[in-house]
Amino acid sequence: MGARVLVTEIDPINALQAAMEGYEVTTMEEAVLEGNIFVTTTGNRDVITGAHMSNMKEDAIVCNIGHFDIEIEVGWLKANAVQHVNIKTGVDRYLMANGRHVILLAEGRLVNLACATGHPSFVMSNSFSNQVLAQIALWIDNSAYPLGVHVLPKLLDEEVARAHLSQIGVKLTTLTTVQADYLDIPTNGPYKRDDYRY
Repeated sequence: MGARVLVTEIDPINALQAAMEGYEVTTMEEAVLEGNIFVTTTGNRDVITGAHMSNMKEDAIVCNIGHFDIEIEVGWLKANAVQHVNIKTGVDRYLMANGRHVILLAEGRLVNLACATGHPSFVMSNSFSNQVLAQIALWIDNSAYPLGVHVLPKLLDEEVARAHLSQIGVKLTTLTTVQADYLDIPTNGPYKRDDYRY
């Protein structure tokens, strides 16, 4: 969208990838001095703290698109604000003791759900298709998934992607048998492509 984007990151690989894509990677302590819009995306807690918000520019916008509402220290903001004005549903402006305002969207909850209309149906189709295929995988081969947390096979993600490609005009190249053999792509095992065809 033409914005200058700064990324904060804890993972060295993700940081390298972001830098190689042309993004500036820095710490939150440095980013708060420059940014106008802050979006948390981690699912972790205390990504934006009260100390961070105290150092933001006037009317910096803060929101969360991560999985939980604990990424932004909203409790600190509410407890320490000198003034709170509800601009409209999902948009709150807080005056801090230092004289600066912070605009909080969706009270730190998922901004796309609280301030918009949620994900587009195409995105939801991808997500729910993945869930359905995961349930089918559990039903077909439940012995492969003892009680615990498991990473789903990549094949399921591939099938979801394959099912949606034509909707966005993508034409996928298919490997020849010789190419597949050369790359040593497995053709057998518990997760055969035909198991997950619609």
